[in-house]
Amino acid sequence: MSNDEIPEIPIWPIGQRMSQQVEKQIEELTGLISGASNILLFTGAGISTGSGIQDFRGPNGVWKKRNPVYYDDFMSSETARLEHWDQKLEAWPSFQKARPTPCHLAAVDLEKAGKLELLVTQNIDGLHSKAGTPVGKLVEIHGTNTLIECQRCLRRCDPEPVFDAFARTRTAPICECGGYLKPATISFGQSLNARDLAKAEKAAGESDLVISLGSTLGVYPAAGIPAMAAQRGIPFVVINQGPTDMDDAEFLTLRIEADVQELFPPAVSRSLCR
Repeated sequence: MSNDEIPEIPIWPIGQRMSQQVEKQIEELTGLISGASNILLFTGAGISTGSGIQDFRGPNGVWKKRNPVYYDDFMSSETARLEHWDQKLEAWPSFQKARPTPCHLAAVDLEKAGKLELLVTQNIDGLHSKAGTPVGKLVEIHGTNTLIECQRCLRRCDPEPVFDAFARTRTAPICECGGYLKPATISFGQSLNARDLAKAEKAAGESDLVISLGSTLGVYPAAGIPAMAAQRGIPFVVINQGPTDMDDAEFLTLRIEADVQELFPPAVSRSLCR
């Protein structure tokens, strides 16, 4: 065959090809959301990185630079308590400045439309609450950085004055009752809140669609919540940049390798307009 006989192959510009792929994925997700009435959302660090909050397990995550402090060490060692508070103080400005992303706001839209069964988040940034997801529809399964909790009397308080005091004194804060103060997050080795876990498991048994946004689905028992829902046979969607531990799961319906901000908000918007 001569060069004159070689058929011309159309070449799509990369941007156009990508936009067509994204458009198809948005439509698939839109259809699933439109057909559901009790959606379980499960969110991870990937929905908050756009707000300026660094993730923990990614290539440039917090745990690549510093080791986490385990709960037993926090409770038994002043050195460990100081390290824990130092890590929290370093991250505190980014949590203060962070604002909800389009994904956080899209979750609120689902709730207002009556389609949200429950939102279970692994994130400790408080951005779902800041966006407007009501407490009755939200489980912060790993706790929150927006409150300080006494490990003895369980009293909770505003974090800002506690952080200010630690920055001045470099002394691990103590409650009036004598208990150790700690941000109200679940540390490594610390048990999840039993009521939160029960609420999440109940929602997993009653939802008709489960969507995981920005999570590697590798941290248990939290990651067991979407799996529990999906194993009932309901549609299961995973949107994440990078691999997840459930990419090969038999019960996975739709796996989208993309930035959640690019797909989830427009899919929610379209589904609510139908």
